[in-house]
Amino acid sequence: MSKKKEYAMDLTTIFYHSDNFCNLFEKEFEIKLLSTGIVRTKKEFCLTPGEVMAIVVYYHRSGYKTFKDYYTRSHELESGFPTKPSYNRFIELQQKIVIPLQMFFHLLIMQNNCTGTSFLDSFPLPVSHIKRASSHKTFKGLARKGKTSTGWFYGFKIHVAINQKGEILDFFITAGNIADNNEVVIRSMTKRLQGKVFGDRGYLLKPKLFRELYQKGVHMITKIRKNMVNKLMPLADKLMLRKRGLIESVGAVLKEDYNIQHSRYRSPITFVINVFSSLIAYCLNPKKPSISKKDRILVAS
Repeated sequence: MSKKKEYAMDLTTIFYHSDNFCNLFEKEFEIKLLSTGIVRTKKEFCLTPGEVMAIVVYYHRSGYKTFKDYYTRSHELESGFPTKPSYNRFIELQQKIVIPLQMFFHLLIMQNNCTGTSFLDSFPLPVSHIKRASSHKTFKGLARKGKTSTGWFYGFKIHVAINQKGEILDFFITAGNIADNNEVVIRSMTKRLQGKVFGDRGYLLKPKLFRELYQKGVHMITKIRKNMVNKLMPLADKLMLRKRGLIESVGAVLKEDYNIQHSRYRSPITFVINVFSSLIAYCLNPKKPSISKKDRILVAS
């Protein structure tokens, strides 16, 4: 069995993999595209889809907090793409990579294997300050008010499942008011999971759904609420439940280092691009939070 490749988080390597993927994607897309019989010439752009994808992904490792500052001030970006267009033109071009960006991310997570021990959690993706929720127009009808342990927010939730290596196995985006133990969310998140899945109290399941998952080989393990009857738990499960902070570390890395949270979106498309490019940047980084052989959580710098 060949050893899994590790990707370095430099601009050249990101461009290499994104460009290869976009070239393959375009070939497959053209094969399955229905023809109208009209021959149309392809319009050449100043940046290829692979270059656009590499730019939006590398932003999350550039250290800049806003994409505009990164695009207009980054010397590394200037030397790597000397013919890049203006900022306003690039915002128009990046809309063409929405579907390839999502497909690329799904390809990356399909390479990650479920090891029989998984962690499940969610964290908010606010799109506006909670006090401006009533006047917010960009995500009107899509975003909702939700509440976490740190307070109220207005936006969406992203549910993430990882293994003990910190690799993302699956994800699900919902409105901010959707509960963690929602049946649709749980069924979607556990399709690729097997063995034991550890979560917080928000993932306490109804008995019927718990039995259904257990019969499929998925054992949900969570802490109980204060008003619930305590049951004996194997020591190994109890110790592993304490290591659930691993996925909270992954969430912290995505929020602090990869800028997945952003509250100044101008359209739903930019929301999708920012979220998926952030997740791709995390997947391509070989250094992830993980549980070592000594059962300690290691957080990569």
